Amino acid sequence: MNLTIGPLSAEPGQKTRGSLTADLGSTTVDVPLILINGSRPGPRVVLTGGVHGGEFIPLDATARLAGLLEPDDVAGQVVICPVANPAAVYGGRLNISPLDGININRVFPGDPGGGPTERMAAWLFEHLIDGADAYADLHSGGIDQYLLDFVGYRLTGDDALDAKNRAMARAVGYERAIFGTSPDGGNSHAAANRRGVPAILIETGQLGDREPATVRRLLDGLYRLLHHLGVVEAPQNLAPVTAQPRDWIWTGEVESEVTGLWYPDAVTGDEVTEGQTIGRVVDPVDGAEHKITAVSSGTVIYHMNGLSVRPGTHLAAIATPHH
Repeated sequence: MNLTIGPLSAEPGQKTRGSLTADLGSTTVDVPLILINGSRPGPRVVLTGGVHGGEFIPLDATARLAGLLEPDDVAGQVVICPVANPAAVYGGRLNISPLDGININRVFPGDPGGGPTERMAAWLFEHLIDGADAYADLHSGGIDQYLLDFVGYRLTGDDALDAKNRAMARAVGYERAIFGTSPDGGNSHAAANRRGVPAILIETGQLGDREPATVRRLLDGLYRLLHHLGVVEAPQNLAPVTAQPRDWIWTGEVESEVTGLWYPDAVTGDEVTEGQTIGRVVDPVDGAEHKITAVSSGTVIYHMNGLSVRPGTHLAAIATPHH
């Protein structure tokens, strides 16, 4: 069957490239899409990069994958959106959009009558994510974030959906598959779960990395995922999985309560205990220090490398192996 999104269409055995215009109310943006309609039946898989600005590995990996995947190698349909949030990618280079200061990955599935970022989220769900058989949203440690590679998924209370989420997360081949205990919130994969779509988050690289080796790591993970979903045959020349994936559970996120300069004492990969001081935010005017403590025990999966923070800035996220 044909793969059609707006005016773009790909017949079975065809790859189509183009862009669609998304109306964000106060402005419009052009969203690039690559539609790969396989020569054999199979699932519809959606991949998004560029949900956030300043995260370069997903942009590179999705653009490369779009060139590498050919319809004769594909069973089913693959929809690749390398730049899912153009305003943030090209205008902001940060998690928030310069159009309205909103982090799109907190407002999914969006609101078609809302502000620009809410409309962008709603557009992505309407045109790409709703009705997919599987969805992966690709991220990386942004220009101010130290991060350990991980795959994120949610538990939903639906045993069949949970099993699909978990299997997808482990199929990527990263050591850490970290789950949240509910599908609540505005994250893309959680919102997809609430629509019944199996979905995961893949985080690869840190500090605005754009190194070819890191891109290759994500590409290998995507090929493993597509193979798991039955879209491609087992690819050759993939790097071996060095550590068997294991389940981890999020135990807490640390946010700044004040504006100032952030000086971390515990960094990504460190083990911390609940209540431990993990850094301080210093007022640049009078030098007053605001101590930051760990909200839970576990391993720091990512921490803020940027110096300037404000209330609500994520300073660290903590997880622990799930036994």
